[in-house]
Amino acid sequence: MHFETEAIRTQTERTQFQEHSTPLYLTSSYVFEDAEDMRASFAEEKERNIYSRFTNPNTSEFVEKITKMEGAEAGSAFATGMSAVFSTLAALLDSGDHIISARAVFGSTHSLFTKFFPKWNISHSYFNVNDVDKIESLIRPETKIIFAESPTNPGVELLDLEVLGKIAEKHNLILIIDNCFATPYLQNPIKFGAQLVIHSATKLIDGQGRVLGGVTVGNANLIREIYLFSRNTGPALSPFNAWVLSKSLETLPVRLDRHCENALKIAEFLEKQPNAEKVKYPFLKSHPQYEIAKKQMKAGGNIISFEIKGGLEAGRNFINAIELCSRSANLGDTRSIVTHPASTTHSKLSEEDRLEAGISVGLVRISVGLEHPDDVIADLEQALARV
Repeated sequence: MHFETEAIRTQTERTQFQEHSTPLYLTSSYVFEDAEDMRASFAEEKERNIYSRFTNPNTSEFVEKITKMEGAEAGSAFATGMSAVFSTLAALLDSGDHIISARAVFGSTHSLFTKFFPKWNISHSYFNVNDVDKIESLIRPETKIIFAESPTNPGVELLDLEVLGKIAEKHNLILIIDNCFATPYLQNPIKFGAQLVIHSATKLIDGQGRVLGGVTVGNANLIREIYLFSRNTGPALSPFNAWVLSKSLETLPVRLDRHCENALKIAEFLEKQPNAEKVKYPFLKSHPQYEIAKKQMKAGGNIISFEIKGGLEAGRNFINAIELCSRSANLGDTRSIVTHPASTTHSKLSEEDRLEAGISVGLVRISVGLEHPDDVIADLEQALARV
């Protein structure tokens, strides 16, 4: 079936009440018919729900949808996007292992690599997103994973997923792609060689700024390891959040089409503004990786980055002058959001690390919502005039 149909028609089996919409299963545990049923269930001789930290009908439906959308074999859901990132990496890495990652990653992912994984003797090496030719020179005997976001947060740069996939295959490495900005509707990294794909479902998958959630899908054997790790460590997605996210997926294609249409119009507007420079949006022809975007993405997504002329003070003035758009660190909402990454999402990075990741003090990230684009443009125009 087509993407839109899968998003709507993938559902749990109907109960005796013959409901049209999947019900909410707010239960922590499940009952067994007898002692043998209980034994066989815990021995995993039966595929059934035991405890909602392990599985739940709402969580299973959500995971099944994402798995189909990404063309994956299996998946596992988590309480947040960062719990998906941590659980995925922690489940697959052992003491002494090495990760190669694009330098432009979300601030909390950077903290995992630099502050927490070293406690367990897990090391990392960064490569610049514009210098993928150096990846192979970073590979060591203990290297196990290549990790990247594309498009990147917050600089909206792209990596050629096909190139990364070929490198991973050549060296027998696990390629993991954070696909948060693109969603399964706009990009499917597995087609280009990724073994695992991670989403912060909190963002565009929910789409309305309501609930937290994360999911990893991909190779069934790897997902099995990740599932067992999370089953025992407990970063479970709540049934309610899973139910909301599964319903949200039904409208993902419709929402994303409008997000992308609005974002392109706003990005084209920003390119013409004297106080804005280095405007980056994947489907702008001026984007350095425009051809890569056309190759691996259906459309450009809803995130735009640009730099305010005048640096930090001008950036603050711009943020303070915003009237319609929201000032928030979130993204992927129906409401347009402006963020100053250097002082918020990436504020824990050193100045050197921020600059290496392409985050200047004047960088602004816009998450374009579903308002009429002319109203958002009017707000940005008046704010830019006051910097």
